[in-house]
Amino acid sequence: MSRFESKTVLVTGAAGALGATVAKRLASDGVANLVLADLNADALTPLATELGDKGVTVTTENLDVTDGDGFDALVVRAVGRFGTVDALVNSAGIVSPNARIHNLSTADWERSFAVNSTGTFHGIRAVARALRKRSPVSIVNIASVSGLTAWAYAAPYCASKSAVIHLTRVAALEYAKEGIRVNAVCPGTFPSTLHEGLPSEALASIEAKHPLGFGTPDDIAGAVLYLASDESRWVTGHSLAIDGGYSLP
Repeated sequence: MSRFESKTVLVTGAAGALGATVAKRLASDGVANLVLADLNADALTPLATELGDKGVTVTTENLDVTDGDGFDALVVRAVGRFGTVDALVNSAGIVSPNARIHNLSTADWERSFAVNSTGTFHGIRAVARALRKRSPVSIVNIASVSGLTAWAYAAPYCASKSAVIHLTRVAALEYAKEGIRVNAVCPGTFPSTLHEGLPSEALASIEAKHPLGFGTPDDIAGAVLYLASDESRWVTGHSLAIDGGYSLP
């Protein structure tokens, strides 16, 4: 029996590198149903087709995680179709402009928190409203090693991801007795489209801060699947750094 046989998993930010990798790994691990959500649902079509060909029931949804009512409605639809949501992976997120604090606008700050922190809050709240006391659910929030360390020129991103880590702990306490586990994964850097256009010297400098070098989305997806599965049934409120050693010094 696979870890996700007969399970339904909802993944936000599923068109992104990490969200898509998590979805593919879930499919390889025998997940029955996937609800893939993204701000651009059209971008999910190739992924949904690929996973559908592997026998997974896939639905795609437009979701702006800053819309709390929309997140509530999405979870209600998923529960109505599949009977429950066994796991939620809050993978939607954005990076902030690369600037010192005095050069940032209030809009830069607020946008990072709206997506990274409030979006995660909306996901936790939607699941709690629909499923507390009904069936076990695992919520996996994607935070960042930047929430555990300090990055110059990235105040909105660091602060908003740090908020995700603490929100994870609070939610884990609030809902442990009602069958909902809440954990987070804190990735280090893995090259993605976000890094396109950076000079090679800049990439080399970032890589040098990771004792094990750059990772890949697959390196992070394994931790997400562990926390989403019943294998971690006695783990809640934990933030797991998958960062190639970045947070060690």
